Amino acid sequence: MLKKNIYVVRHCKAEGQEPEARLTDLGVIQAEELTDVLLKKDIHFIISSPFQRARHTITPLAEKLGIEVVLDDRLAERVLSNENQPDWLTMLRKTYDDLDLCYEGGESSNTAMSRAISVVKELLDSEYQNIVLVSHGNLISLLLKHFDGQIGFKEWEALSNPDLFHLAFSEDKPNIYRICHFGS
Repeated sequence: MLKKNIYVVRHCKAEGQEPEARLTDLGVIQAEELTDVLLKKDIHFIISSPFQRARHTITPLAEKLGIEVVLDDRLAERVLSNENQPDWLTMLRKTYDDLDLCYEGGESSNTAMSRAISVVKELLDSEYQNIVLVSHGNLISLLLKHFDGQIGFKEWEALSNPDLFHLAFSEDKPNIYRICHFGS
């Protein structure tokens, strides 16, 4: 297998969780800082969640490189439940222990993980060597968990907005490096 590099980006600081939540003023600055880091990586392809905060996180890089951002619904944030839950944090913690646990109107960790991994598999089969994938904290933590079973709730909690991981593939299982994180 040709060496592939997938740079997994958690979106910059945003005003909320809804799909059309915008980046905060700080988030806009963070997107520029992230661009400076990724410009050094010889990026060939960019794929992103369709949520506005993810798209706007990577737009500065795409514009500087002259690369179109491909939007993929499979990179949208994982839905825990279709109702607001006051104890959502406890509920989320349980889904890292029981990957098949599924709440009303939501998706299990395994279901969310599978859709994220399906994107990664397509990227590994693509012609591109250096790729940026932009998504959301819970989905990214599940993607990383697929490759490293030690990743769980605590690692999700430790993510920042933005965050950046390098998945270096020379075989099916990558080496995972946290390149940098920004204080939330």
